[in-house]
Amino acid sequence: MTRASDMFSLDIADGHLAYRDTGAGRPLVLLHGGFLDHHMWDDQVPVLASDYRVIAPDARGHGGSSNASAPFRQTDDLAALLRHLDVGPAILVGLSMGGAIAVDTALEHPDLVSVLVVSGVGTSEPEFRDPWIHEIQAEQARALAEGDAEGYVEAFTRMAPGPHRTLDDLDQDVVRRLREMTRRTVAKHTGAEPDHRVPVTDTWERAAKITVPVLAINGGIDSDDHIGMAERLVHTVANGRVTTIEATAHYPNMERPDTFNEILGDFLRTVSAQNG
Repeated sequence: MTRASDMFSLDIADGHLAYRDTGAGRPLVLLHGGFLDHHMWDDQVPVLASDYRVIAPDARGHGGSSNASAPFRQTDDLAALLRHLDVGPAILVGLSMGGAIAVDTALEHPDLVSVLVVSGVGTSEPEFRDPWIHEIQAEQARALAEGDAEGYVEAFTRMAPGPHRTLDDLDQDVVRRLREMTRRTVAKHTGAEPDHRVPVTDTWERAAKITVPVLAINGGIDSDDHIGMAERLVHTVANGRVTTIEATAHYPNMERPDTFNEILGDFLRTVSAQNG
């Protein structure tokens, strides 16, 4: 759980960004997936905060951060937060949408990034071919068109087990947490609300210029699209590697937190030793 004393807010041009900030040491930023919030990292923060200053923001329109009222780029929000805290270059760890923001930041604000760790994502320009994902997207579109908030939450949560399991196969506490976070974020928005996000472009072409160490931690039974994009990223950058957490899908950090924490910790210690 997040202690109130760990939570802070940064005023920005048209609202505020909420973020958790705890621990001391080298800065490490945890970036959550779409429709979730910083609580998806609750199993990582206490472990990492023993060695790092851990910063876990809520992206604009998610969790405790305000909705956008004008065009913005998620990477610029993150850059504004890191510059406000004067903590760059930082280790960026991101899952799904959070990983895309991390990669965008390495491209747009390279001075703020020392290491990238992503999960279930390549860049912010995804390519989906899996019929299972298209089915979920169609159900989300239907729910959005009908104003069915709970239907949208359920469609989105179907991503969690991956294409080879059902939600009944997951630890039900993980399912509960995912639904709670998604409901909070969905409740902040309306179906008619414009999407003010401005994309970062040419990310796949530019990714080859990323020189910081990059690790992809994939769930072994995530969709082929998510696994494939992460693998493409690590094979595109100058210094990339990939590892897999078996029997997990899109949220390996929540399904098997001890394994995720161990892999992340070992990688960061190795990188630190190499750069020492």
